[in-house]
Amino acid sequence: MTRTVNTILQGLFSWKSSQRLVHIHRASPTDLRVTRNCFSSTARPVLPRSRSNGLLLYSTAFLTIFGGGYVAFEKNEPFRHSILAVVRCSRVAEAAVVGAIDYKWTFTRTYDSEEKRLEAYSHCHTRSAKRALKALLANGGVFIKLGQHMSSLVVLPTEWTSTLRPLQDKCEPTPYGDVDALFLSDMGRPIGEIFDNFDPIPVGVASLAQVHVGHHRETNKKVAIKLQHPHLAEFCDIDMEMVEVSLGWIKRWFPDFELTWLGEEMRENLPKEMDFVHEARNAARAVSDFRNICTSLYIPEVITATKRVLIMEYIEGARPDDLQYLADNHIDRNKVALELSRIFNQMVFMNGWFHADPHPGNLLIRRAPSSSISPYNFEIVLLDHGLYFDLDPNFRLNYSKLWLSLIAPASPTTNADRRKYAELVGNITPDLYPVFEAAITGRAGMEGTWEDGQESESNQGGFKRASSMIDMMPQTEEEMEVIRNAVINREGLLISVFDVLRRVPRRVLMVLKLNDLTRNIDHALATTHSNVRIFLETAKYCTMAVWQDDRQRIRARGLNSVSTVYEYISCWVAYQKAYRGVVTLEMMMDLQASAKNFIAWLRGFLHTRALEGAHKAAAGIA
Repeated sequence: MTRTVNTILQGLFSWKSSQRLVHIHRASPTDLRVTRNCFSSTARPVLPRSRSNGLLLYSTAFLTIFGGGYVAFEKNEPFRHSILAVVRCSRVAEAAVVGAIDYKWTFTRTYDSEEKRLEAYSHCHTRSAKRALKALLANGGVFIKLGQHMSSLVVLPTEWTSTLRPLQDKCEPTPYGDVDALFLSDMGRPIGEIFDNFDPIPVGVASLAQVHVGHHRETNKKVAIKLQHPHLAEFCDIDMEMVEVSLGWIKRWFPDFELTWLGEEMRENLPKEMDFVHEARNAARAVSDFRNICTSLYIPEVITATKRVLIMEYIEGARPDDLQYLADNHIDRNKVALELSRIFNQMVFMNGWFHADPHPGNLLIRRAPSSSISPYNFEIVLLDHGLYFDLDPNFRLNYSKLWLSLIAPASPTTNADRRKYAELVGNITPDLYPVFEAAITGRAGMEGTWEDGQESESNQGGFKRASSMIDMMPQTEEEMEVIRNAVINREGLLISVFDVLRRVPRRVLMVLKLNDLTRNIDHALATTHSNVRIFLETAKYCTMAVWQDDRQRIRARGLNSVSTVYEYISCWVAYQKAYRGVVTLEMMMDLQASAKNFIAWLRGFLHTRALEGAHKAAAGIA
């Protein structure tokens, strides 16, 4: 290496000398004599020998170290990972430390008015979220997944979730050459031998994988091909270490901002999401769980699965909140919202095993084919089965009773039950209950949610609080302002949000994501039924779950005594009463929704004098 560097330096000096000679030929006679004197034996050297040797030594050392470092980076995997770890960690650490200091400074200052305080808090949230976004985008891979998790946390400030939401789409695709190499490595054959045609441009790119469309030679079917990004396997372990170290630093320096649980969750679940054989097994189990249920759910058929390549049936459809698609195919948007709620409620409350990565990108809606078993003219297609969670019977029972207490009218007993089951389900103490309830309902709090002192302060928004979820009216601007001020912009409650995230089991957070998804899609569809209609679907499944537990518990003891038979009949009567009550409310709300649809249709017809205009008005697109 040193000899090579010396050769390069000698060539460099020789080139410089030749340049001087070129200038000699171009110089005037007078200049030529002066120049010749510079090279004469009696002329003084341009640089002292010692200084020239020192420059040569330093240059040689620098190039040797640089060249050796480059070779080590390219050839030595542990060295390369160490360098990348330092770079990646420094980005996250900078965003975390600067953000935490920003929060400390912002929340400890005094402000001239309440308005300025709220504005300062909001700007602080936005600044910190933008720092995090910049660091996560620069690191990519696992860090993108971390940001996606954070953007879906329903109890984080909206400034955070809205700033990080672009991470759902900003993912770089793997080049086609690397895709072909992946097929050779994992499938043992090139792409051309497996597919008649293969679109090199992916139709979707996520943090862990990308999806292409092709035509499968063996089955003669149009298929979707899901491919894991090849670089993930190399950097996954080191990225996870850096995530955990960075979050650990935040916890050590700023104990109030505790997010180490997020790293633990990713450490546990990421290997499952990166194993497509595991995803294929999950899809098969989900099909089995819904086999004897009348549902509009459809799960694409898996054709082939390896650890990094998944070939499955290709489904054409649209996002479930695409109103134009629904209108073109005469699909009732109210029924779409309710069916989506039924599917996830069946998973959570009855099956005890549910899809844990719900977002609109993992859902499609299509017109039901002739072979469909859907009770409606559409199917809801569920994609990306890499991550599922199971729920033990005790959790399902307590979570069902929590929901039923939220639907029951407020009373001292009901309010006590709400706090009791919140603690059993989510380790939520009474002081944190208001934040937890807001995460479940998406509202500012019902009667009795806050303690006496907090209740009067939170009522300053000037809106009437509901007694139960059934009594909730559409959300007003006043209530939205109260949520912002009370849950997001007060220092004590911001810390409470982090405390809730730390305490709540991961499965509870995933269930809350399901609630948030169904609520958001119901809103995006501009449904004409009541805003609490989907809550009634949840209440119905909770009632069934409680009855299922009572029946199994009593039958396990045996129906061999009068008291046991009486208990069984009492539980059955209570179940029928609650279930029929919910069904009656559903029928009333559905009639109201039908009346609103008819009025919209009639107005559209009178305005346009055409059936097409009436149809668009009833479909919510006119």
